[in-house]
Amino acid sequence: MNITSTVKATCSATALTLALSASVMASDTIKVGVLHSLSGTMAISETTLKDTMLMLIEEQNKKGGVLGKQLEAVVVDPASNWPLFAEKAKELIEKEKVAATFGCWTSVSRKSVLPVFEEENSLLFYPVQYEGEESSRNVFYTGAAPNQQAVPAVDYLMNDIGVKRWVLAGTDYVYPRTTNKILEAYLKAKGVPAEDIMINYTPFGHSDWQSIVADIKKFGSEGKKTAVVSTINGDANVPFYKELGNQGITADTIPVVAFSVGEEELSGIDTKPLVGHLAAWNYFMSVSSETNDEFIESWQKFIKSEERVTNDPMEAHYIGFNMWVKAVEKAGTTEPTAVQEAIIGVTVPNLSGGYSAMMPNHHITKPVLIGEIQADGQFEVVWETPGLVVGDAWSDYLEGSKDLISDWRTPLSCGAYNVVTAKCSGTN
Repeated sequence: MNITSTVKATCSATALTLALSASVMASDTIKVGVLHSLSGTMAISETTLKDTMLMLIEEQNKKGGVLGKQLEAVVVDPASNWPLFAEKAKELIEKEKVAATFGCWTSVSRKSVLPVFEEENSLLFYPVQYEGEESSRNVFYTGAAPNQQAVPAVDYLMNDIGVKRWVLAGTDYVYPRTTNKILEAYLKAKGVPAEDIMINYTPFGHSDWQSIVADIKKFGSEGKKTAVVSTINGDANVPFYKELGNQGITADTIPVVAFSVGEEELSGIDTKPLVGHLAAWNYFMSVSSETNDEFIESWQKFIKSEERVTNDPMEAHYIGFNMWVKAVEKAGTTEPTAVQEAIIGVTVPNLSGGYSAMMPNHHITKPVLIGEIQADGQFEVVWETPGLVVGDAWSDYLEGSKDLISDWRTPLSCGAYNVVTAKCSGTN
């Protein structure tokens, strides 16, 4: 063999060794995708969820990881850019080979990535309240469906506060529009006339609220108890609440119940003018339970700040991540189809002191809480459901949806089964 051949053989052997070494290293960890906006209008809410996932993964690794392997977080920034969410999801699945992804906030971002996860048969755990009207084999909805947040909030305002007029104010995208469509139908079914329902939408990042708040104030000055049901999302909440205070709207005059404002959002604004306004969630930091105390302590230690708060979507990631871990261990593999089958029926602790279960429609059981904003930016729970509520994938109040159920168990294995026609009207 001449020198050239020897060098080539040596280089080939070295390359093979490096490739095998890289393969072994890759197989030593299980990659977990983290798909949250770290910049743009939604960073105010999503950055904390990225940090939550890093904490949960770190804690699981201290317990020995999963299936004898350490977990490796792969973090990407879709930058509040909805088409970019799909690109980043594909990158996580195809390039990084993640076993599962935890991410998205807005429904438009979830809708953007949905075809990617279904085409690739990969798993997404979605941690935020949403509008329902969807059930995918590849998505696990650990945030609230409308019957676990929006509808109980309206019931509370109607029955306990005596609200007669309704302002449905939201950011202009699918979650507020569909949620308000459900709420409008629900209110009308309860006998509320159309003239007592005002609906308004604003774009992401909207900042000039003076005229809109003035319209709300006028609408609420006509002799009937009025409330605002807010599906305003992201950093637009800061100027919205500021303008409420500027125009003298208080919880006594026109209470606001928000579905996208929690402890994290309130930590960035002066809450004194907002005392008494409300939010509907499935968890508040102020909930008293041993599990919650431990979670808060772990979070503040991980983030190195005793000032940092916890919130509902963080709990949803806590539940979803622990369900995924339990399902993987039950299945003995991270293979998506096996995990999909194993996770139905899995039960894990929630932070309210109880347990949440994954249902056949890929939604979970949760308590519903109404919290009142306090001067320190925390919430005092003023109302809660007597037990856990099962999330509905399809609304009981919309034509075309009320006859649908979702059940991903064999033999039905359908996300939109029509109980009247006995047919599966779709696989999503």
